[in-house]
Amino acid sequence: MGLFEKFKAGLQKTHAKLAHEIKRVITRSPKLTGQSLEELEAALIAADLGMPMTTQIIAAVKRAYETQGGAGLDVFAIATAEVEKSLASNQSALRKADSGLTVISIVGVNGTGKTTTAAKLAWLIQSRGETAVLAACDTFRAAAIEQLKLWGQRLKITVIAGADKADPASVAHDAITAANARHAQYLFVDTAGRLHTKHNLMQELQKLHRVMGKQSPGAPHEVLLVLDATTGMNALNQAREFHKTVPLTGLVVTKLDGTSKGGMVVAIQKELGLPIKFIGLGEQADDLQPFDPGSSPRRCLKVELHLHPSSKSVTFRP
Repeated sequence: MGLFEKFKAGLQKTHAKLAHEIKRVITRSPKLTGQSLEELEAALIAADLGMPMTTQIIAAVKRAYETQGGAGLDVFAIATAEVEKSLASNQSALRKADSGLTVISIVGVNGTGKTTTAAKLAWLIQSRGETAVLAACDTFRAAAIEQLKLWGQRLKITVIAGADKADPASVAHDAITAANARHAQYLFVDTAGRLHTKHNLMQELQKLHRVMGKQSPGAPHEVLLVLDATTGMNALNQAREFHKTVPLTGLVVTKLDGTSKGGMVVAIQKELGLPIKFIGLGEQADDLQPFDPGSSPRRCLKVELHLHPSSKSVTFRP
């Protein structure tokens, strides 16, 4: 299955839910009334697009209606164009150190898929002909180290690990030393999951990053927050708090293949201005893909809704 097909399948639930709601609102009347605008606004918010983006889309729909009337008004196309406009500056390419090792820290709350994301990113780098090493710095979650080691064996990627309950900063220090000795180009650091509301755990993450910086100037060169798409707008709160503690450079959104809340990626990018680097659309190693807002979302989310003023009917073509 190609990237387009994976993207389309992964976002199908978001697509279907939002398309259904827009169709329901628009088919009742060819006229755009205050009530229909309120219902359209509710549908966009329910899709987790967030209030700023919802307001932007509603304003664009009103402008289009005022200039062209109801005939041929394509609400979904307008929404798609506004989303694409907002995401236009998104840069999915991983940062690279000016010279030597590039260190990338993978952070997030428990259960978002950080360990598998770290492994998949390392695999992606190696599939491009570059070398990568994994650091098992989640020393507190039961079986986290073993899980990363299994991924390393499966994908033939070196994993640097310490003992259970070891100091994560010490493991990161050793991993940077080992990666440099192997002349690796990238080191992906799998950190322990931590609630963004736990001050002491967030301080521990800051310490981990300080140690990396002392061992390798400029490290971590990327701090990627892994978010579970199924949590919807709660992911925005996580992004806000992590960004305050350890300045983030990008987002990785997982589980987009199993949610109707895919709009949250737009809300987060709109508010925080953080690029969405990768999206996860499945369990296989190649199901983590760079996020390209200029092609896939526009192609996969566009639904044509054509109003017919004389009949109150809508031609609906996905």
